[in-house]
Amino acid sequence: MADIFDVVADSTRRSLLTVLLEQYIASESPSGELSVSEIVEKLDLSQPTVSKHLKVLRDHGLVSVREDGQHRYYRLDSSPLEEVEDWLIPFLSADFQDDFDDELRESTGAFAAWSGADVGDNFGRRVAERTHQARSALHDVTEAAKHLPGTVRSRIFGKD
Repeated sequence: MADIFDVVADSTRRSLLTVLLEQYIASESPSGELSVSEIVEKLDLSQPTVSKHLKVLRDHGLVSVREDGQHRYYRLDSSPLEEVEDWLIPFLSADFQDDFDDELRESTGAFAAWSGADVGDNFGRRVAERTHQARSALHDVTEAAKHLPGTVRSRIFGKD
């Protein structure tokens, strides 16, 4: 089975996730659901193509489905994307790296951390602060992206 990175590497699946995210954000109902036919219309793709990619997203927990008669309604479940977020954070926080390296060199706990010893509150606090800064920056970017027009978001997030 493909991992989450293989799943989101496909531009059609990213487009599906973006459409479901837009629906979730814009929806007055808490469900944020879209039917397969609504997704087909929004993305101008064939129904079999949409269904095939929705199955992959469903198999990896990125969407959930509700059946109502012959209709299927999909909604976004972003929790599996936390693995991608965890992988991205070090790259997004690279600007903090130089300051962090200086602090590590000055810290007597750096070697202890590297060797696996208990390094104490000071070192842990620094790591927590940097992690918080990185997560805050990622959150700010995500929030700002929500306010962009759909066409701009599509260009940024790779709708092909």
